[in-house]
Amino acid sequence: MDLQFGYTGEFAVNATGGVRQQAAYTDQYLAGATLDLERLAGLKGMTFQVTVTARTGRNLSDDVSLGTLQQVQEIYGRGQTLRLTQLWVNQRLFDGKVHWKVGRMTFGEDFASFPCEFENLTFCGAAPGNLVSGYIYNWPVSQWATRVRYNIDSVGYVQAGAYDVNPQYASTNDTLLPVLFKGSMGVLIPIELAWLPRLAGGLPGSYKIGAWYDTSAVNDVVSDISGNPHVLTGLRPRRQQGRAGGYLSIVQQLTPLADWETRRGLSAFLNAVVASDRSSTTDNQVAAGLVYTGPFRSRPDDDVGFAFGMTRVNSRIAASQALANSLGLGPVAVQGAEFPFELHYTLRPVNGVVLRPSIQYVINPGGTGANPNALVFGFTTSITF
Repeated sequence: MDLQFGYTGEFAVNATGGVRQQAAYTDQYLAGATLDLERLAGLKGMTFQVTVTARTGRNLSDDVSLGTLQQVQEIYGRGQTLRLTQLWVNQRLFDGKVHWKVGRMTFGEDFASFPCEFENLTFCGAAPGNLVSGYIYNWPVSQWATRVRYNIDSVGYVQAGAYDVNPQYASTNDTLLPVLFKGSMGVLIPIELAWLPRLAGGLPGSYKIGAWYDTSAVNDVVSDISGNPHVLTGLRPRRQQGRAGGYLSIVQQLTPLADWETRRGLSAFLNAVVASDRSSTTDNQVAAGLVYTGPFRSRPDDDVGFAFGMTRVNSRIAASQALANSLGLGPVAVQGAEFPFELHYTLRPVNGVVLRPSIQYVINPGGTGANPNALVFGFTTSITF
């Protein structure tokens, strides 16, 4: 039995951007348990996981109207409430080659998984859930789902899943109960292929490519039933069957480690995701960065990180905004792309404690020059044991 307890708090204050200068603090508490049911109950190859989270606090992006597409405090969101975040069993089959997982799961723990080592949401967690958060739910929101993974020796793995699509999972009702909500819209089906090489010199890497298809019937984000922009005609939106997208996630160690080192070195990452312009208000995102661990021999577990990214508003939406202005229905801001940058230093004074001051600069918050660029100073505290 492995018990987990954790706390993450994120402070942020804007030096520029928004309607006023202000500070905000938001946090998350976590309690979980992993049970080895083979050793506890004789169920060969079976593991059980349960995790509960609680979020509290305020969100600087909203409080001062920064207008950003992605939050400057990634730990905020999905209702400041208690949640059942994980409740699943994983069965290992065929000498561990196959892992079959069933229960309440978060999308990003299995698909497009990526750590949260930056405070801006652009660089944190599974990119599909950041881009199309209306139906792909990242931590701490879980859905009833199943996932099957096949491990390929010395190569990586291939996996596929099926997730119940229902907006009630993201609500604040019955958040602690393993409820199967009524009114499901469809099934989200992701697939992923991963290559996990060790390149020249034994440098570890992770290369993932994936795609998803959601069977739900949804509204077109621009067109009405006649194919014209519904913002102009007022007619009901056109309905379409299905919504889809794809992603690429790369993490690669760039410099070799000395014999005595376990973490020191430079690594790079790249995340890219695209989604259908028929059903997504933001349709692509790119994030890249560098992390150098062990900047000083006396601090082998500290790291310095720098990241930059882009989140783009659907160009069809931008075209309809421009059309509305040309017809005198505005003025409305014509949205394009938002460009965040973040630099941080991570201090690990003892095992399980992280202290991380950071600086963010967001160009064109919301994808428009109508919002002033935002300079945000942040500080993350994380304690896990």
